Amino acid sequence: MQHFLALGLILVVIVFTAKIFCNALEHLGEQLRISEGITGSIFAAVGTALPETIIPILSIADTTHNSTNTVNDAIGIGAILGAPLMLSTLSLFIISIFVIKRRGIKGKILPEPKGLQRDLHFFIFGYLMALVASFTQTLHLAYIINTVISITLGLNYFIYVLITVRNSRQLVNAGHNTKASDILFLTKFRFKTNITSIIIQLVIGLFIFMYSAHLFISEISIIGSYYNFSPFLLSLIITPIATELPEKINSITWLREKKDTLAIGNITGAMVFQGSLLPIVGILFSNWNFKNLQPVVGIIITLISTMWLYFHNKRGNIRIWHFWVSGLLYFINIAICSLIS
Repeated sequence: MQHFLALGLILVVIVFTAKIFCNALEHLGEQLRISEGITGSIFAAVGTALPETIIPILSIADTTHNSTNTVNDAIGIGAILGAPLMLSTLSLFIISIFVIKRRGIKGKILPEPKGLQRDLHFFIFGYLMALVASFTQTLHLAYIINTVISITLGLNYFIYVLITVRNSRQLVNAGHNTKASDILFLTKFRFKTNITSIIIQLVIGLFIFMYSAHLFISEISIIGSYYNFSPFLLSLIITPIATELPEKINSITWLREKKDTLAIGNITGAMVFQGSLLPIVGILFSNWNFKNLQPVVGIIITLISTMWLYFHNKRGNIRIWHFWVSGLLYFINIAICSLIS
């Protein structure tokens, strides 16, 4: 019981921190006169992706020092694949719940369509490259292929950032500039609203995010081990619930304020970051040769959910219930992985 109470307390801290973090990001975007695309898809996405980025790196780094430590290898790979899976399925479903009362089941979600299409393009390409790498590990030239794919994935994210920044001025002129909806939180403690105080508030928010995520993961790992989850399933399904909380809370906050571009960009931008850069760690430093179907199932479900969102964005018709289909795909993934575990 005490572990469940601890989870609840940590969740309250994360929710409060998300509001502080969102507030600082909005003021940063407003000060720099940049678009909601950059604020949501790059600044917020990368910042809140730090907890789930650190987990696979530490797990795989420990494996490289101990080649027999297959548990850490499984945790690392599961965390790499679990983050985009969670974002593209359950995260979309969760944020839709918090606006259904205001918008209705058929209510529209209205992010800036070209920016969302760009995010999904780059994510799909990067994730497919990561999938291809899993089938080349037994080849004689595997090391060279891994290096080429890893460089390609790095360039994929670099080009994505360049294009997002380049399109910022055009979006600002079209009315998609970042606007703060409230005063800077630190001004309540006699700070002035300037770049320095904004950065201080961002750093404080990130520190609390990362520490809270660490505590949340520890508690949820204890609960998961009690129910005898496999290391891979634990990292694929349970751990991302904790590490993706910042993105979910940020997006809920922005969606309720009708800042749909920030809300969805926060999620899809994190998908591009995690689907391009994190697989590099797995490909180069772990056994990326998937020996069972669980990782492949997770990748396929992630791609299906992403294509579902891409299709409706292309039509300019994203509705609340579409995110419920994404959530259903998450539970289908759990059911399939449980059956083949």
